[in-house]
Amino acid sequence: MTTEVLPEPAAMLREAGLRVTDTRQAVIIALGEHPHSGVDSIVAAVAAVLPSTSRQAVHNVLTDITTAGLARRIEPAGHPALYELRVGDNHHHIVCQRCGTIADVDCVTGHAPCLTPNTTHGFDLTEAEVTFWGVCADCQSDASPAPASSLLEEMKESSP
Repeated sequence: MTTEVLPEPAAMLREAGLRVTDTRQAVIIALGEHPHSGVDSIVAAVAAVLPSTSRQAVHNVLTDITTAGLARRIEPAGHPALYELRVGDNHHHIVCQRCGTIADVDCVTGHAPCLTPNTTHGFDLTEAEVTFWGVCADCQSDASPAPASSLLEEMKESSP
């Protein structure tokens, strides 16, 4: 669970020009409590408070709040789409190759984009996305971790 204090979901939605609904608020709360969540996790969290909410409704809310800039969709290789509320700061992610844990990594230069390519090909750069890969502390101390390849295969098989 994050320790960051988020604005009230209703205020976030109003400020973004979106209609305030129970489903939208529940999705924002779920993302605030569980950053880097996939659709299945968000659907489960929303269903715990709004049991009649459909999976499609959650998908629609995720699209709406991502389009409005309230949420960010990330897609680390080998993972389903994940969502988070931390937006606008050009941070990056680090992913455990064994268990799939994801953590935020702040941009080291302090301004966006924090990477300067050797050529921009005429693009006006606004953002850089970097994914670091490694083995988390828990997996390093685990005597029998699952190999990354089998974990990724399990994730692919369980994806819709």
